[in-house]
Amino acid sequence: MRLVVIDDHTLFRRGITALLARVPDFEVVGEAADGFEGIKAVAAGRPDVVLLDLHMPGLTGIEAMQAILRENPGTHVVMLTVSERRRT
Repeated sequence: MRLVVIDDHTLFRRGITALLARVPDFEVVGEAADGFEGIKAVAAGRPDVVLLDLHMPGLTGIEAMQAILRENPGTHVVMLTVSERRRT
């Protein structure tokens, strides 16, 4: 399975990429720090799955997902995010 990881937090992105690279049959074909770079990484890498952060500066995860799926309708997107908001 070919993957692209898109997240603005460098440590998280590189950690996930390193973990995924250890899994047999997974190949990380790109990573990006924002939605604009992510769209380019997906176009270049043609992944099966994109791991995408919801909250990013500039282009949000939702906006990036819409652009990615418009150009690559067969690509699966998994949204990953961390929220500091408290649930009540």
